This record gives sequence, structure tokens and C-alpha cells, in this order.
Amino acid sequence: MSDTPKSFQGAVERVATSLLDTLRVGVVMFDTGGYVLLWSPMVEEILGWPAEHMTGRHYAGYLVHDAPSGTAPVEEGDIYTALREERYWRGILRVRHLDGRTVEVEARASLLTPSNGKPFILANIVETSRLRAVEHDLAALDALFVSSPLGIAVFDPEQRYVRVNESLARLVGKPVADILGRTLHEVLPSRMADDLAQIQKLVLDTGRPVVDTVLLGPDGHSWRSVSYGRLTGRDGRVLGISSTIMDVTERRDALEKIERARQRLKLLDDIGVTLGDLLDVRRISEELARTLVPRFADYSSVMLHGGVAHGGELPRPGHPPRTPLLQLGAEARDRGPAVEHLLRAGQAVAFDAGSVFGEVLTSAASHLMVSRDELLSAARAGDSGARVAADLDIHSLMAVPLRARGTVLGLLVLGRAGGRAPFDRDDLALAAELAGRAGISLDNARLYTRERESALMLQRSLLPQRVPSPPGVRVAYRYVPGGSATEAEAEAGGDWFDVIPLAGGRVAFVVGDVMGHGLRAAATMGRLRTAVRTLAGLDLPPGELLRRVNDLADDLAPGPDEPLMATCVYTVYDPSTRHCTLSTAGHVPPLLLTGSPAGVWDAAPVQGPVGPPLGVDDVPFESVTLTVDEGAVLVLYTDGLIEHRGEDITEGLDRLVSLLGGLPARTCLEDVCDRVLAGLDPGDESGTPGVPGTVDDVALLLARLGGLPEGSIASWVFPAETTAARRARDAVRKNLHDWGLGALADDTVLLVSELVTNSLRHAHGPIGVRMVRGSSLLVEVSDPLPAPPRERSAGVDDEGGRGIQLVARGARRWGTRHGPIGKTVWFELPIP
Repeated sequence: MSDTPKSFQGAVERVATSLLDTLRVGVVMFDTGGYVLLWSPMVEEILGWPAEHMTGRHYAGYLVHDAPSGTAPVEEGDIYTALREERYWRGILRVRHLDGRTVEVEARASLLTPSNGKPFILANIVETSRLRAVEHDLAALDALFVSSPLGIAVFDPEQRYVRVNESLARLVGKPVADILGRTLHEVLPSRMADDLAQIQKLVLDTGRPVVDTVLLGPDGHSWRSVSYGRLTGRDGRVLGISSTIMDVTERRDALEKIERARQRLKLLDDIGVTLGDLLDVRRISEELARTLVPRFADYSSVMLHGGVAHGGELPRPGHPPRTPLLQLGAEARDRGPAVEHLLRAGQAVAFDAGSVFGEVLTSAASHLMVSRDELLSAARAGDSGARVAADLDIHSLMAVPLRARGTVLGLLVLGRAGGRAPFDRDDLALAAELAGRAGISLDNARLYTRERESALMLQRSLLPQRVPSPPGVRVAYRYVPGGSATEAEAEAGGDWFDVIPLAGGRVAFVVGDVMGHGLRAAATMGRLRTAVRTLAGLDLPPGELLRRVNDLADDLAPGPDEPLMATCVYTVYDPSTRHCTLSTAGHVPPLLLTGSPAGVWDAAPVQGPVGPPLGVDDVPFESVTLTVDEGAVLVLYTDGLIEHRGEDITEGLDRLVSLLGGLPARTCLEDVCDRVLAGLDPGDESGTPGVPGTVDDVALLLARLGGLPEGSIASWVFPAETTAARRARDAVRKNLHDWGLGALADDTVLLVSELVTNSLRHAHGPIGVRMVRGSSLLVEVSDPLPAPPRERSAGVDDEGGRGIQLVARGARRWGTRHGPIGKTVWFELPIP
């Protein structure tokens, strides 16, 4: 009996496929004396004793009579008594297992009498451990159905309700009895039933659970979270579907509030980023209106007082409400004739004092209209715009004041149309916050516009108002303020140019660049230009002039703690000799365009010493002298023309050389200026060439260099002898008559005689006399003595000292110029 029976081994290997297999219900038949007549295979599995061993044996020999503490042992007589009296008995028995352990079973016995008249006892036994486990599971399931706040339902494979709890019945809105045995379409609205039926079929077919699917409830307002799982028996058969349903309306409302708050914060952040870098009133208005549609509204309009739009003063308190506002920003979800009429950019809009918008302008208090009746009421009060808004199906509208410094700058008007939810008080609070931020940006842009206009006006007044055209020279120029590729956002800077006529028909070309932008840069540029122009009157060589300007750096600086940082190129051209002398102070190199045999220009930078920028102490400035061909073009410019962020400046210089090289040599200088500015886009904020955007200011100066007409110059050199004055007078008189300028002979001869005599007295060296005929008559007298003559007052009895006085009074202008050796005294007489 120690070996496990084969039948028991086979039973152990079987897999439970039903609840009976799980409980393992055994059947035993006894005669009325207690002897075993039938011992089923399941009893073999429970107790281990095989049927062939137990058949014919009395069951009492296998009972264990020691009961657990607190319980009385079952007596055999009690069992028979119950069977005789009630023909039924149930109780707990403790039975000895084949392996010696004790197995507790619950038994149910019935006394049966068959037709042959011989009674027997039929008993069913179940292990109490398994029975209690199933009882606990069923009790837990019952408790879950009864006490769970969640709606719970079980469906059969045909998707009919087979069990539901009261919570589900409340969610559905029907009694439990009206739900059981019915399908979804018989219980729920068709729309919801269709959706759930599809989900159930998917779960039945695939076995994949569906968790937390949110659907609109039967009432059309609440929300339900539905989860489904397929029920499968131990044998793999599909038994149906279990489902749990939860009302998540509050959760969804909370999530919607959180999401709405997040979207509001995101909108505020986006508005801040969009407007933060803008300093133009019109662009701020346009971007504000564009950003709000369609995220927050279907229609938006930004209207401002004219003074704000053009950089003027803030409107005074109590501004007349009928004063028109300028609609600078407008955006609409849908376009059409009515929209174009209502939201036309740039139009002037006036509001009556009694209208909604007039009251908002006057009181600075926001106003919310949440129905078409309110809009029509506003229209009847005299506001034609409200009636047009109603025609556009706008059912909700807000008018919010744009304020800064306690003053109303204008209005932000927002509308919603169609099936969109109307504005509420939270939306009004958000719009007020948006308007507050936008108002600050608009006021900053207004102040910036005013300062920019002041700086531009100052800069324009400091630049040359009229550019001369000296003989032998043709000039063209351009100045483009910085800040943007568009004039609307131009910003004053420190770039400047000048054309300065010098003695002897010579001319100085100057281009400079003061670092920075705004009023201070423009003011510094004006001081620097004045200093250069003043020193140019001394007829100094270019290198010497830049040195003297550099010595004035502290006086020219923008402020006591800000050093002067500027670059400059100063060029002197003499048409009579076609000599061009230039010196640079940290500036980009000029270009020289010379003709080629093919009739086009060859462009090349002028090679020469480059000095440091102005503002660096104790540095020399050297000059270079070129002899230029007739018709060559000198190109002076500032670095804003060629410099781009992110690239080497030589790349921009190469582009400029490439652009100018190959142009026809006879191209008009004005056309050349236009082509340079059009062909070299200043670049965007990142420095990308060819993309308009924020740029530095640009000064461009072109000079076509030519000589004087043939026969316009006469010169002589006389030895330092007593006859020098007479010979000079004769040569000058004769040449003037040859030029047809005999009317000037007497005055010219007198002044030449005085200067030559002065040179004989003090210089003791060769004396040069030179005359140039141009727009005036220029006469120069040169000698080796470097000391310039001085004008002094001669006494009544003095025999000399009146020569320079005669020159100063007889000439239109006169001066002294130093050369490599000696000096030159010159004077000019007007040609009749």
C-alpha cells in the first residue's frame, strides 16, 4: 500500500478545467451497515486509498476521532441517527490519508431507497481547504459587487449583461432588473452603445484588455472611464467579459482646468517671447493680433492713439473718446468682405462716448460681452462695429484697454464666433494680463521710436547738407541708417562722410565710423566730423590731420568714462596733378576702379599703411600717394557694407570687389551706388548674407577722379635774384591775357609781386609760381623756408610788413601749406 496507485497518478496529472475539478467532489456509497459499496476515483485523489482496497471495508476504521480544539468529534451514532430521522446528514469528518496524514473533508450523506427496496447511503465529500478558498473568493466577489463605488458588470459571450452591481445601475440610470439579460443597445444610448460594443468585440476577439477609455456619458455631459477584460475558463473557453466603469467627470474637469491653465501660461510666455525683442509699435501690434488667433480668439484687433503709433507723447488723461484710433494690428480666422471692412489694417476708428469701446477708453476698465443680444445692444448704442461683428456670427467679445504709465494707449478687441465656447471671466483676466504686457512693450517701442527719430534727425543734420562738385571730380554717395534693412526701423549710428574743398582746387574725401548707435554715437560723429573739417582748413597732410584728430580723442569721446573708438579714412586729391594721398585709421581699405582695355572696371583695394583706430594714444599715421588714371573711381565706404556676423570681413570685401569689377567703365556713379546697395544685402541678425534683417549703418562715397582741362595750369621757377619779382609779374600778366582773364591781371600781379618779394627777403632759395584756372583763379608761391608768413599790422612809418595784409584783403581766401621741403602760400581770386 506504500506505492501510489496508477489511477491516482493519472488523476494528479489531469488539469482542472472546471469548478468541479477545482473543488474535487468525491462520491462514496455505503450500505446501511457502513460498509463501502462504491469508491469513486475522485475519492482516491482526495484520500489516496484505492477503490479495490476500500470496497467491502467499514468506513469507521478510517476516521480520526481527535477533533480540533474547541470542537466535538463526530460520533458514528449521530450520523446514523440523522439519516434514520431526516434521511440526510452533513458535517465535517477527519479521515486518515493513505500516507498517514489527516484530511479534513466536508461530507453530505443521504439515505436512499431504490425500487428493489434495499436502502443505501450515498455521500459526497469535498476537501474543506479547497471549499473554503472558493467560498472566500465568492464572498470577496459578492462584497466587491455590493460595496464597490465603481460600476461593475459581467457580460456573456453574446455581450449580454449577466451580473451588475448597484453602482453601475446608478451610472446607467436604470434598475438592476432592467439591465440583466439585455445588450448594450437595449440599455445605453445608441451612440455610446456603438462605441462600447466595438470595444467589447475587440476584447472578445483578441483577449487584449482595454483600460481607462474615456467616453461621454449617457446624459451627454458627464464622462465615463471604461475598462474591459476577457473572462476565460481553465479549459480556455471564453466565458464573457468583465468591465468596470467609473465616473471621471470631476477628474476630467480638473485635468481640463490644469490644461487650460497650462495653455494660458504658454500663451503668456509666447506673447512675451514674441514681443520681447520688438521695438516697433506697428510690428508689436501685428504680432500681438496674429498670436492670439486662433489660439485664444477668432478675431483680434489692436487699436492705438496716433501719438503712440508715431512715437509721440502719451495721450493726456481725459482724452476725447471720439479721437480716432489707428488699427495697426488685425487678424481673423476667416477672411471675407465683412472681415476686410471691420479689420482693415491702418484704418482710423472713432468711437462714440456712450459706446462700449468709448467707455473702456474713458474708464480704463475691461468689458466682456457674452451674447449676441449684448452685441446688438452695443450696436444700437451707436457702435457700428458691434453690428458688423454680429453679422460675422461673433457671439462673444472683449474690449481690453492697453495701458502703460497709468495711461490708456489704445484697445485690444477680441471676438469668438461660431460654435466656439464664449469668453468667461477667466478669459477676461487673461486678456487683461496680455494687454498689460503688450502695453509695456508698446510704450517701450514708442519711447524707442521717439529716441530713434531724434537720433536720426540729429544725424541727418550733422551729415553734409550739400556735397560740392569741385572741378575735375564727380561725386555720388549714399547713407543707409542701421538697425534694419527697412527704413521704418532705421537706427541712427556713427557712420559719416564728407567732401571738403581745399586750396588749389584740391578736394578731401572723408569716410568715418564711430562705434555704437543712437544719440551718443550720432553726437560723437558730429564732433568728429567738425574736428576733421576744421583741421582740413589748415591744409594738413592726411597723416598729420589724423594724428591731430587723435590728439583730441579725449574731447571727442562720448563720455568721461567712454573712450573714443572710431575709424576713418582721409584722402586728398589734386586734379591738377592727379595725385591722390590718403591715410587710414583702422578703417576698411578703399577701392580703386580703373578702366581696362575691354571697357570695364578692374577693382582692387588700395594698398597702403593702415594706422590704428582713433582713440589709441601715441601712434603715428602714415600716408600713401597714388597717381591715378583719368576717370578712375575711388570708392570709400564703412564696414557695415561688407561685414557680416559669423564670417571674416575679407569675404565681404571680396564680394564687393567682385560686384564692382566688370562693370562698364562709363556707368553712372549714381547707378553704381544703387547696384552696390542692392547687390550686397546687409544680412540678417545671424549674419547670413542675402537675407534682410538687422544691420549696421552704411556710408558709401564714390568719386570719379579727373584732371583739369588742358591749358588750365601754368607754373614757373625763378632763382632768388632781385629780378625774380619783375619776371614773375611779367609771366603772370602775359598768361592771364592768354587765358582771357586780363581783368584780373592788375590784382593778381600785385599780390604775386608781394609774395615773391617776401620770399626773396626771407627764403634765399628758388621761388616757384603756379597758377590754376578752374571755378576760381588759384595762385601759389613756393619757397624753401618752412616758417609760414604772418599777417601783422605795419606802422605809418614802416616801409614793409604790408604784403600779407594786401593778400588777405585782396584775395577771396588765402592760406599756407607745408610741403616736403618748404612751404606754399596761396590765394584765390574769383573769376568774373
